[in-house]
Amino acid sequence: MLGRRYSRFTVEAGTDEAGRGCLAGPVTAAAVILPSDFEHEFLNDSKQLSETKRLLLKPIIENLASSFAVTHLEPRIIDEINILNASIQAMQESILKLNPFPEYVIVDGNRFKPIANLPYTCIVKGDSKYMSIAAASIIAKTYRDEYMNQIHEEFPMYNWKKNKGYPTIEHREAIRKYGTTKYHRMSFRLLPEQLKLNL
Repeated sequence: MLGRRYSRFTVEAGTDEAGRGCLAGPVTAAAVILPSDFEHEFLNDSKQLSETKRLLLKPIIENLASSFAVTHLEPRIIDEINILNASIQAMQESILKLNPFPEYVIVDGNRFKPIANLPYTCIVKGDSKYMSIAAASIIAKTYRDEYMNQIHEEFPMYNWKKNKGYPTIEHREAIRKYGTTKYHRMSFRLLPEQLKLNL
């Protein structure tokens, strides 16, 4: 059973990101404020849900949330500031877009940086403990998947529609065969046997 609130504050936001371990595409974060009476039997950490259930929950969360926001940070920024900082920045930007503005934030994971003097708590596996983080994980994942489906049309040979940019054997073979694109994260180890691609 997921918890409704971590803090004593009424307006509490949950935030999470998707796509941290991918070789291509953005890191995507979402922040969500749920009303105190929100409930849904399927709501859980997005990784525990099928794509069908995530897509079913997406419009429900969007329609019933007090507020939600999404941020994509592209590979260029990930390469500049590293994936941890990019993940945190994407979550921060999502929080700043919320209206009403939260009084407290709960963050999935163990790392965050303060923003706008907001009190916050990092919660390891928070997406399987609190509703707002679970909702944020679903929104981040579904929006990122949508983005990857779109750029798949541009570069179908990498099959991002299926692998979503994760380091599957098929994705790595395509990098070996076709090289990299503007959507690849050049600071990542794209091929296992070499630290750097000769471009």
